[in-house]
Amino acid sequence: MKVVVRAPAKINLQLSVGPLGDDGFHELATVFQAISIYDEISIESATKGSGIDLTFTGDGAAGLPVDDKNLAYQATKLFAKHTKIDCDIKISINKGIPIAGGMAGGSADAAGTLVALDSLFETSLRKEELLKLAAKLGSDVPFSLMGGTAIGSGRGDQLTPALCRGTFHWVLAFSSQGLSTPAVYAESDRLRQSLDIRKPRVSEELMHALSGGDAIGLGKALVNDLQPAAISLRPALKMAIGAALECKAIGAIVSGSGPTVAFLALDEESAIDLAVALSSTGAVTKINRATTPVSGPKVI
Repeated sequence: MKVVVRAPAKINLQLSVGPLGDDGFHELATVFQAISIYDEISIESATKGSGIDLTFTGDGAAGLPVDDKNLAYQATKLFAKHTKIDCDIKISINKGIPIAGGMAGGSADAAGTLVALDSLFETSLRKEELLKLAAKLGSDVPFSLMGGTAIGSGRGDQLTPALCRGTFHWVLAFSSQGLSTPAVYAESDRLRQSLDIRKPRVSEELMHALSGGDAIGLGKALVNDLQPAAISLRPALKMAIGAALECKAIGAIVSGSGPTVAFLALDEESAIDLAVALSSTGAVTKINRATTPVSGPKVI
């Protein structure tokens, strides 16, 4: 048997970062949306006793780990332990989500793997069970499993579904080189070391724009506390943001820890025009159009 699942990337419409805690982590207030850029996870049964055979295809996939350093591999082992099933399987993941691009591609793979395994072995795990497994794998994995729109607190893994009306249209600018999330957080701590950092809170203006389907209001409310650090480490991001705003983007934000940058357009036609205009500036080399919100991982 074989199961194929499509798992979407995410963007943070808001990422507010609290001070560094004694545990080495930051408290977050974030608003996630799942976006129509996908990894495709194919899982099929293998010979008994063969274990987990993980392979990747797609741009930049050659350097990804295929052992227990990989979240999809970890998800399989966790699922096997939880269900007491011997998971002798082949996993093939085709990467459409940029690697180390701040769009939670690894978390999407883990969430998609859990959904695929549940379907392959017909375990019919409740959504609550899957979310508990997801939380053990990483702070972005629960939302990658949920999809749609959600508010995240704590480390981003305490989720509350949020109301969003309509569809939002984006142009994404990708980088050929990723950014390390720990490095971006460390740079953010360095840049903010003399500042009084307050407890993060979700923006009322942003939530109002989402509930009203107000693209212009959303564009004004986009915020990412990690953006200055990402720009500090990758100054070209500032040029890309400036070019997009000159090309009539109504909002711009570094996605998560970067280096992917998301530009909001008024509607689908405006997104097409923005993509064409951005391409002609030379400020970005690889772009894609996408929409939010979309649902979480689905069997196809």
